[in-house]
Amino acid sequence: QLQASGGGLVQAGGSLRLSCATSGRTVSNYGIGWFRQAPGKEREFVALISVSGGYTNYADSVKGRFTISRDNAKNTVFLQMNNLKPEDTALYYCAAHIRSGNVYYQSNYDYWGQGTLVTVSS
Repeated sequence: QLQASGGGLVQAGGSLRLSCATSGRTVSNYGIGWFRQAPGKEREFVALISVSGGYTNYADSVKGRFTISRDNAKNTVFLQMNNLKPEDTALYYCAAHIRSGNVYYQSNYDYWGQGTLVTVSS
C-alpha cells in the first residue's frame, strides 16, 4: 500500500506539503497519482507524475498552485500545495498508476492508502 501523510489544518492562502511513501513496494516502478475526496463528493483526480518524473498532469482546479514531484531514491512522492482555498478541503489519497490508460480514471490505479486530511479554513 501507499501511505499519504502531511495533511492538517491551514488557513486560506497557506501551504502544505503532502508525502506519499511505500511500505515494502518500490514507488519508482509506477507513475503516481494524487486524488482527493471532499465531504459528500466523488473522489477526483488532482495530479500525476510519471515514473521518471519528466511528465506531470494536473487538474485544472489546482494548476499553478500545486506541484507534484518525486524522489525515487527515497521512494516518496510529494504534493506541494500553495495558495490553498477552502474548496481544497478533502481527504487526499495517493495511488499507483498501474494500468495504461486515462490518468484521470481511478480504475487505472491501485495500492490506495488511507489518505490524509487537508482542511482549509476561510
